[in-house]
Amino acid sequence: MSATNTPAVSAAEQEIDKLMALHPKGFDLSLDRIRRLLEVLGNPHEKLPPVIHIAGTNGKGSATAFCRALLEAAGLAVHVHTSPHLVAWHERYRIGVRNGRSAIVEDELFADALRRVAAANAGQTITVFEILTAVTFLLFSEQPADAVILEVGLGGRFDATNVVDKPAVSVIMPISLDHQPYLGDRVELIAAEKAGIMKRGCPVVIGRQEYDAALEVLSDTASRLSCPVAIYGQDYSGHEEFGRLIYEDEFGLADLPLPRLPGRHQIANAAAAIRAVKAAGFALTDTMIEKAMSTVDWPGRLQRLSEGRLLALAPQGSEVWVDGGHNPGAGEVIAEAMAGFEERQARPLYLVIGMINTKDPIGYFRAFADIAEHVFTVPIRGTDAGLDPVVLAQAAFDAGLIAEPMGSVEEALVEIAQRHTSEEEPPRILIGGSLYLVGNVLADNGTPPK
Repeated sequence: MSATNTPAVSAAEQEIDKLMALHPKGFDLSLDRIRRLLEVLGNPHEKLPPVIHIAGTNGKGSATAFCRALLEAAGLAVHVHTSPHLVAWHERYRIGVRNGRSAIVEDELFADALRRVAAANAGQTITVFEILTAVTFLLFSEQPADAVILEVGLGGRFDATNVVDKPAVSVIMPISLDHQPYLGDRVELIAAEKAGIMKRGCPVVIGRQEYDAALEVLSDTASRLSCPVAIYGQDYSGHEEFGRLIYEDEFGLADLPLPRLPGRHQIANAAAAIRAVKAAGFALTDTMIEKAMSTVDWPGRLQRLSEGRLLALAPQGSEVWVDGGHNPGAGEVIAEAMAGFEERQARPLYLVIGMINTKDPIGYFRAFADIAEHVFTVPIRGTDAGLDPVVLAQAAFDAGLIAEPMGSVEEALVEIAQRHTSEEEPPRILIGGSLYLVGNVLADNGTPPK
């Protein structure tokens, strides 16, 4: 049974509900508890195929998707761990098969791993995320595969995933301000935490960095640990030329189709993934890379809705996009993508935004100040940390936007439809600001990740 066909409350979800009642849901950055638990389980993290370990403030999910597509294009079986999920917990675990696409973990397999990890923990103090990370290692060690792609949850140095001592490659994607209470209030401090996934002598690939201070910390750490390092813009690069992706590194140049994932930022993300897969020791041909660029998939990140209940509420002919980016850096790349869409086809842009209270809403909204027609702020289900839509609307106003609170995404779409006239070009609507909100939307729309 796949996650997309699970009952209202699946067996795995029942197990997670039990864990939620016993253990805290948040983060407690330390490696002692996860190492203790993994030792009881027989150290499954030491029995994995080559691991591509990916950290970063923005772009690590896209890099994960590109790495997966590249390895699958080579016919390899790839296990993939991502977090958080959008609709179902199962999404965090994809089980690979050779000469095919990895699939979301089957419910009973997931539930069995949860039961065994919970039993091994024996009621000791631990966070749910640490238990779920132990489940990752247990599942991936017991199912045969050629590679594992492991996405960091938060930070790097003390993230529960950071127990793999010899990754095939450590990848650090763009760093900006986020999770400051945990990681620090300056980019160099955050970079130091992300650099914690580097291991002595193991290859490192550094993605495009906006801040010189972050790049300096990352490159200095790689040098101190004697890591072979490839830095975007120095050792490899990617750019668009005549509607093609031109990728170049020390091995040569490749003329490729543009990535299927929209947005100019995905060119740099794709380049980092190509270099990372090579650094991990996997051979890639241009044909494989071309296939990966056309098949890569990453739900909830600049994903255009093509069908569904919510889409039907928008004015006919509308473009409706969802994106879970939630910090100022993400706001900038999403706004750039929206501006690029505007250059190709002019449409009024409406934002439907929900955010949680640990983010910087004004910083996020500033990126859209010159391109958005109107902002509707909405509540989020599934979290106690959602910002009141009235407060969020004020943040949008402070960033220079016209904004008003609404009771739901549905109400916002109906309001946009009422404002639209037949003489106008159908609008472009971006629903985002939180992965929680994107999960709500994909579930309500009837189009969860597969």
